[in-house]
Amino acid sequence: MQTYLVGGAVRDSLLNYPVKERDWVVVGATVEEMLKLGYQQVGKDFPVFLHPKTKDEHALARTERNIALGYKGFEVHASPDVTLEEDLIRRDLTINAIAQDEDGNLYDPYNGQADLENKILRHVSPAFSEDPVRVLRVARFAARYAHLGFTVAEETHELMRNMVASGEVNSLVAERVWQEFHKALGERHPEIFIEVLKNCGALKVILPEIDALFGVPQPIEHHPEIDTGVHTIMVLQQASLLSKEPITRFAALCHDLGKALTPKEKWPSHHGHEAGGLKPIRQLCKRLRVPKNFQELACVTAEFHLHVHRAFEIKNSTLLRTIEKLDGLRKPERFEQFLIACLADSRGRTGYETNDYPQADRFREALDIIKDIDIEPFKEAGLQGKAMAEAIHTARQSALDKLLTIVEG
Repeated sequence: MQTYLVGGAVRDSLLNYPVKERDWVVVGATVEEMLKLGYQQVGKDFPVFLHPKTKDEHALARTERNIALGYKGFEVHASPDVTLEEDLIRRDLTINAIAQDEDGNLYDPYNGQADLENKILRHVSPAFSEDPVRVLRVARFAARYAHLGFTVAEETHELMRNMVASGEVNSLVAERVWQEFHKALGERHPEIFIEVLKNCGALKVILPEIDALFGVPQPIEHHPEIDTGVHTIMVLQQASLLSKEPITRFAALCHDLGKALTPKEKWPSHHGHEAGGLKPIRQLCKRLRVPKNFQELACVTAEFHLHVHRAFEIKNSTLLRTIEKLDGLRKPERFEQFLIACLADSRGRTGYETNDYPQADRFREALDIIKDIDIEPFKEAGLQGKAMAEAIHTARQSALDKLLTIVEG
C-alpha cells in the first residue's frame, strides 16, 4: 500500500500558488484494508475515503472506461493491481497528472512539469474526450492561470472542438455546468473562460445567450469596440478588477443579453434592449439552475443600467423610482453590486477603461438622502398601507428635489 499526493496540490505547490485542498491516491489497497485502518468511505461511484484524522480525500487507484455519453457514462475499476501510471493517465491535463510520494519524490510519467514550465494546458490522453466536463475545466484553468501566461495547447483545442462537433458537450448536466461556471467567475480572469469556450465552439452549446452577442454591432460613437460580444468580454474583465464576487461578475456578463434579440434591420441601435434582456437571463438561469440571487441581480442590472449611465440627465422622480425598484433601502449590498456592474459596463469600452464614473456616486448620494427620511410622523398621524407609502414617497421626492438641486448648483 502506497499513498501519493496528486492533482491540484502538487500542481499549485510547483507553481508556488496557494494550495487549497489535498487529494491523495492509494495504490495497492482494498476497500476492506482502508476501512480497517479507520478511513471513512464516501461516494458510491468509486471508492473514496476520508482520512481518520486530516479528513483529506483518499481514493483507491482506478481506471475508467467510457461506456456511454456524459459524466456518468463510465465503468470504474479500482483494485490493488491498478498502477500509479494507470491512475494518472485517466486525468484531464498533464499538469494535474503529477504525483508526489510521502518522501517528496515526484512521479511525472506524462511530462506535466515540462508543461508547467512552458505554461501549457495539455490533455494527458485521447481519453480526455470521454468526459465533456473537461472542456469546462480547461477553460476554468485557463481563466485561473492566464495571469501567469498559461495558454491551451492547440492539439487540446482541436480535441475540444471535436468534442463539440461530435455532440459530447451536449450531454453536460446543468449542475456540472453551473459548478464549473461559478468557479470560473471567481477566478482572476473569468473572461478567459468565455473566450476559450468561444474558440472551441462550446459557448454556443453551453451559453448560447452569450455566444449570440458576438457579431452584433453597436453605435461606434458609444462603443468604439463595436462588437457586442467583445464589449461583453471587456465588461466582465472590468468587473473582475472591481469586485471578487462571482454574483457581480455574472450580472456584468449578462447585462446586454437583450442586444442579441435586436432585428438586424435596426442595427446598430438597440432600443429597448434593457427590458428585452430579462427573458434570456431568466432562460439561462432556469436552464443552468442558477441561484435566485444571481438571477435577481442580473435582471436589475440589465433593466436599469442605462438609468445609472444617465444619472445626470434623468429627472429626480425617475431617479427615486429606480432606487425604489432596485429596493436599495432594504438591499444595500445588492444596490452596491448593481452600481459596480454599471461601472464595469461604462469602463468596458475601448478608450474608457480608466474613466471616472460620477453617475454611481449620484445614485449613492440619492440613497443616502432618502435613508434620512423620518417616517415616525407618518405613523403618529395614523397613516397605513397605500397612504403611508404615498406619504413616504412624497417626502423622499421633496428631499431629493431640495438636496440634489443644491449639490448640482
